[in-house]
Amino acid sequence: MTVMESPAEARRRSRPEPERRTADRRRADGSLIETVYLDPEIFGIVPNVALLHQVVTAQLAAARSGTQSTRTRAEVAGGGAKPFRQKGTGRARQGSIRSPQWSGGGVALGPKPRSYRQRTPKKMIRLALCSALSDRALDGRVVVVDEWSFAVPRTKDAVAALSALGLDGRILVVLGPDDGIPDRSFANLGRVQTLQQGELNAYDVMRNDWVVFTDATLPGETSPAPTAAPTEAPAPAARAPRTRKSTKAPAAGAAAASEAPVTDHAVTDDSVTDDAVTDDSGTDTGPATDTASGADEGSAG
Repeated sequence: MTVMESPAEARRRSRPEPERRTADRRRADGSLIETVYLDPEIFGIVPNVALLHQVVTAQLAAARSGTQSTRTRAEVAGGGAKPFRQKGTGRARQGSIRSPQWSGGGVALGPKPRSYRQRTPKKMIRLALCSALSDRALDGRVVVVDEWSFAVPRTKDAVAALSALGLDGRILVVLGPDDGIPDRSFANLGRVQTLQQGELNAYDVMRNDWVVFTDATLPGETSPAPTAAPTEAPAPAARAPRTRKSTKAPAAGAAAASEAPVTDHAVTDDSVTDDAVTDDSGTDTGPATDTASGADEGSAG
C-alpha cells in the first residue's frame, strides 16, 4: 500500500547537505601553497539547473537594448487623399496609399522601443550564482591565487602565469578594485575575461571553463585542508580468552569449584599436577586434601 504524502511534505523536499570541496591555493608562478576547503554554502550545493536557466535567460533579456522601432500608418508621410473612388472601378476599396498593404506604407504590429527586463528576486540570483560556482568546483575548475604579482602591465607575464597554473580554454579572472595592473595585463588575451568581484554572475561563470580567484576576491570563508597522513596497518583485534575444560576428575569436596570453567590465565601450564594447586597470585598452597574422605575418617574414629 502506497502512503500518500501530505501537500506540505510534497512541497518541502529535503535538500542534500552541502559538500566540502577543496581547491589548490597557488602562487602566480604555479607553486602550491596549500589546499583549502571552499565555503560549502557557495561551492558545495547541488546545482539547480532550472533556476540557472531562468536567471541566465533573464540576464540575457535585460542586456537587450530594446531600441528597435518601425513606423505605423500614422507616422508615414503622405496618403492623405483617397486614391480612387469607392465604387465603380472594379477594384477593392482603399482609403490611403500608406496602409500596411501598400508598398511604402506603414508597418502593422511592428516592434517599438520597449524594455525586455524580467523581474528576478535577489535570492534567485544568489542561488543561481552558487549553483554555477558549485558546478565548476565539482569539476575541479576553481583556482585560488594568493595575488597577481605583476610589476607593470604586461601581456607576456599574464600568459606565463596562466601557463604555470595549467589553465586552458576560456578563463574568468575575478579581480578586486586594486587590481588595475592585472586587469591591463589580461586585456589583450581573447580567451580571458576579467570581472570585478561585485560583478560576478552566473552567466559569466557558466560561459567560461575556469574561474580564478585571489585571496581578496574569493567569496565565503576558507580553511586549510589537512594533509593526507600515511595510512598504517590496522592493529590486530584482541583475542578472546579460550575456555579449557579440565581432564582430571575433581575431588569430592571441590565439586562446586570444578563446575566453573578454567581459563588460560588460571592454568598457565599443562604440566601442573594434582598434588599442587597454584592460585592466581603465584603462591603454592600445598598439597590438596580430600575433604570428603577426611570427614568420613573423623566420624568413624
